[in-house]
Amino acid sequence: MTKMEIRGVSKTFRARGGETVALEPCDLSIAKGEFVTVVGPSGCGKSTLMMIAAGLEAPSSGEVLVDGRPAGPAGPRRSVVFQRFALFPSETVAQNIGFGLRVAGLPREECEQRIAEQLELMGLKQFRDAYPHELSGGMQQRVAIARALAVRPEILLMDEPFGALDAQTRTVLQEEVSRLQRELHYTVLFITHSVEEAVYLSDRVIVMSRGPGRILREIAVPRDAAWRGVDIEQAGDDPAFMQAKREIWDLIRGQIVRH
Repeated sequence: MTKMEIRGVSKTFRARGGETVALEPCDLSIAKGEFVTVVGPSGCGKSTLMMIAAGLEAPSSGEVLVDGRPAGPAGPRRSVVFQRFALFPSETVAQNIGFGLRVAGLPREECEQRIAEQLELMGLKQFRDAYPHELSGGMQQRVAIARALAVRPEILLMDEPFGALDAQTRTVLQEEVSRLQRELHYTVLFITHSVEEAVYLSDRVIVMSRGPGRILREIAVPRDAAWRGVDIEQAGDDPAFMQAKREIWDLIRGQIVRH
């Protein structure tokens, strides 16, 4: 069943110096419970596509549908996790996680229950009363993910969420997101520069062209692939994993060197 549909979406930015076409018309359907990742060279419009999908940027043409109806502006049905953690520095971990719940006006008891669930799910129980400056980058991003999940969104959008992290922390969070997806079956649109990350996490990888962005190819990653459930280092040794990674990287390389 289709959960989100991006239909004929394009984006042109206008300024005094003229117009810049960031995104040519794109069509993309995401099934309920599917993890779809978008990759491509820098400047290909993948983050613009994500912002439009999230309702944070208006398209120049086309529309975004959720359950077959216009998605409208940003709201709790679609939660977003950005590369920068965007936590409130004066609020504790628990308060940051509960922000969207308070905005939604949920009863205090339900807010506390959901906060407790996320603290447990993301391994943050002992940091409940800590402030963001007391946490590592990886722990801060765990809080950001927990905040996004606390509102129980129908769709989770993640824009290079591990891009600002060191390699070791990035690996741990990749494995955490993979675990969460296997357990909770979220509908996810994920943006990354990392081909390895895309193959490891996704059911389907969307490769975009050099700007102005358009969808070049969609590559399916079998849900029963042998590397599902293992750590990313083990996954990288699998021949099918290496083949998918090579196919995607060849497409991106072709765009980078294209004249």
